[in-house]
Amino acid sequence: MRAISLFLLLGSWLATPVHATEARDWLLRMVEAERTQSFQGSFIYQRSGSFSTHRIWHGVDAEGQVRERLLQLDGPVQEVLRVNGRAQCVKGALADQVAADQSWPAREFNPEQLKDWYELRVAGESRVAGRPAVVLTVTPRDQHRYGFELHLDRETGLLLKSLLLNEKGQLLERFQFSTFDPGQPDEGDLRAGADCKPLQAVEVAKGKPDNWRSEWLPPGFNLSNVLERKSPISKELVACLVYGDGLARFSVFLEPLRGAAVEDARSQLGPTVAVSKRMSTEDGDVMVTVVGEIPLGTAERVALSMRSGPAQNTP
Repeated sequence: MRAISLFLLLGSWLATPVHATEARDWLLRMVEAERTQSFQGSFIYQRSGSFSTHRIWHGVDAEGQVRERLLQLDGPVQEVLRVNGRAQCVKGALADQVAADQSWPAREFNPEQLKDWYELRVAGESRVAGRPAVVLTVTPRDQHRYGFELHLDRETGLLLKSLLLNEKGQLLERFQFSTFDPGQPDEGDLRAGADCKPLQAVEVAKGKPDNWRSEWLPPGFNLSNVLERKSPISKELVACLVYGDGLARFSVFLEPLRGAAVEDARSQLGPTVAVSKRMSTEDGDVMVTVVGEIPLGTAERVALSMRSGPAQNTP
């Protein structure tokens, strides 16, 4: 499921080659199941002390089109409708987190890529929402990424529960189904509510990769995309560099200040951190902001390493 982040538990297990191969096979099955299998259910989501409940309908038709509707059941009404991973309409505060031309923020699992930076292991069995599940652990090999635990439905391979903890063992996020029903949802349940507003198109263009470079990146992270878009506040053209390691991702935003008075800042909400640093260049001061699901110290080091000049090539 792409609408909600996938999370795993930080552990100390050492993955044997057999366990690692079996874990990769389960991860591949999970990725395929999200694209090909329908389901519906209710789940809980916990982050930074906040707790909410949600309903999801996920339908795959005969042509392979994936239609997904997400509805928050408590607090302010929030709803998202996605087709093939792209948000079509949004209601509530979620409108600030998605754009019409971008997929829902999610972790991308690349088992072959992440095996160099995480230890994979089948850790045992569990039971979630009344269904037998297989537990996978993904343990980082360094301090620059988080560890995870996944509980996958034994019958379908779909994600039933996930946890994410930091290096101190503190829970950053929890996702867990309370009811789960495999099979095609009713067509009416896959239609958005009347108040779900279509997203306005946001101008995004491919950026110039030779504008910026990073003098330091966490091992395993590579530049995957370079974009430019107008800031909705300042209307300045903001460059965005996206990096990933096969699981974790972070973005670096570079916005000209044009004399604006702004200060350095740092914050964290669950696993998501934001670090802003003012940087001087030949063309004037720029605010460098790193946003992503990486440790705070890693984000700060990335922000301080940014330089104007030739950047890394986009794969």
